[in-house]
Amino acid sequence: QVQLVESGGDLVQPGGSLRLSCAASGSAFRLFAMAWYRQAPGKQRESVAIILSGGNTHYADSVKGRFTISRDNANDTVTTVVLQMNNLKPEDTAVYYCNKYPTPDDSWGQGTQVTVSS
Repeated sequence: QVQLVESGGDLVQPGGSLRLSCAASGSAFRLFAMAWYRQAPGKQRESVAIILSGGNTHYADSVKGRFTISRDNANDTVTTVVLQMNNLKPEDTAVYYCNKYPTPDDSWGQGTQVTVSS
């Protein structure tokens, strides 16, 4: 059974930092490229950071230089994907999810809310 559990979201002031974590299990996630997606109110879900199974990374222009994605494939049953977010901006406010990339699994986690506001 696929499980995606995101955590680490919070209310933070502009310029602040957060570290999001995702525990993915049930579908050999370690073999797939993974991504962090976000969905802001009234907007479509978008991918912001991608990490291939071998570790190469790609970022949306809006977060390049501020976000860093990493993964831990050491555990055979759970793949951990981390998003380090620095210099946060109000436009980063959204619910953040992790999933496979480019074709997400049908089962999404509950997401974790990131709010950037003074």
